[in-house]
Amino acid sequence: MNFRFRRVWDWMSIYLPILLMGLLALGTWWLVRNAPKAQVEAEVAVKGHDVDYYMRDFSVRSFDDTGTLTSEIRGTTMRHYMDNETLEIDKANLRSVRQDGSETVATADRALSNADGSEVQLFGNAHVVRKAAKPGVPAMEFRGDFLHAFVNDERVSSNKPVEITRGNDRFTADAMTYNNLSQVAELKGRVRGTLVPSK
Repeated sequence: MNFRFRRVWDWMSIYLPILLMGLLALGTWWLVRNAPKAQVEAEVAVKGHDVDYYMRDFSVRSFDDTGTLTSEIRGTTMRHYMDNETLEIDKANLRSVRQDGSETVATADRALSNADGSEVQLFGNAHVVRKAAKPGVPAMEFRGDFLHAFVNDERVSSNKPVEITRGNDRFTADAMTYNNLSQVAELKGRVRGTLVPSK
């Protein structure tokens, strides 16, 4: 009798923990399977074309590693749209200074810029002036109701009537593309020009 009890006790001491672990795992599985589902569903944020911040009567300047001014943006009101990371500026005045010393100044009733400022659209009384670094080289000026400036590529384009002046020379066209790197202007539509000989 004592021998039989000892065998049962040995068997229980070996297999009882395994049986208890199995029952515990089975109970946990049952609880997880039958637990009520959470009623709160994750809300999907839908981004709208909304202003997430704005500034009034502002001036923002950027400098390079040496502390030299590279760009300046001023305006009466600036709105930032988070859905497409654009800036909208009222009474915009933009200035860019390149390493060679040349300077570009753009003004308009309203400007729309991408996040890094490499692409700017000017609306209403748009005016872009590119001043050369070398003395005696006339400035290039662009005027129109709409101008699209690509700052890094040094290009200006428009699908609306424009006026281009360089010194005393003057051109008008229904549309244009100007590349400062190649010094080529492509004028489209009704093109008129006045060339004044240099003295």
